Amino acid sequence: MRVALLGGGTIARLVLEHCPPGIEIVALCGRGPGSRGAPLAREFGIPYTVGRDELLAARPAAVIEAASHDAVREHLVPLLGAGVGVIVLSAGALADDALRQSAEAAAARSGALFYVPSGGIGGLDALKTACLAGVDEVSIQVAKPPQAWKGIPYVDKLAVDLDHLRSAKTLFEGPAREGVPHFPQNVNIAAVLSLAGIGMDRTRLKVVADPGLSLNTHTIRVSGACGRMTIVLENVPAPENPKTSWLACYSALAALESLGSRVRYGT
Repeated sequence: MRVALLGGGTIARLVLEHCPPGIEIVALCGRGPGSRGAPLAREFGIPYTVGRDELLAARPAAVIEAASHDAVREHLVPLLGAGVGVIVLSAGALADDALRQSAEAAAARSGALFYVPSGGIGGLDALKTACLAGVDEVSIQVAKPPQAWKGIPYVDKLAVDLDHLRSAKTLFEGPAREGVPHFPQNVNIAAVLSLAGIGMDRTRLKVVADPGLSLNTHTIRVSGACGRMTIVLENVPAPENPKTSWLACYSALAALESLGSRVRYGT
């Protein structure tokens, strides 16, 4: 299968280093000639493209979006409309109902795959199954070491001294729809959980900076007709980017493997 990468960061490198058998990476697309994806493409000997027209000219069957919310807003619907499947990793952009509905409609018209992997969390299969019986409450707490929350405008406005925290500090608590846009690199998992479950407005999100943590810790709670679930994941931060979990990066590889497989275990 011919696959292209949109974005040239940690996930793109991981995919290039461990590309599954049967997958050919035909292009890496960046924002401009000076983007960090350009040297990465040269390193692995694949074409570097700028803009959607050049990307489509590479004739990918699918594109892995590993760039940003802005990239999802710019490219998702046109790519699906052109019949190209898209694996979306910056799922927080889908908090925009109009964007998500346009993407779903484009995928339905063209037959292209619109795929949002589970990222750095688990339990989505159980959640989707429970929703068939009825789910009353879903919440997720995203707790990470303070350095993971640096450089975020929303956090900067809170004037929290992340370098000298002595105890856990809640940065946000409320509906996922409200919180996800504030943390575009940190809580995409809350969007995935919401979209797989009871929606962005009913799913509760709590964001915590905790100096006592060394791992990115996600706690999911679900209650409904089938019972209660609590899932805790303690994820190693990505080596080059503490804002995301290593598991989320490997989720892209798992998604790639599933594209060409006719065998599935789990929902």
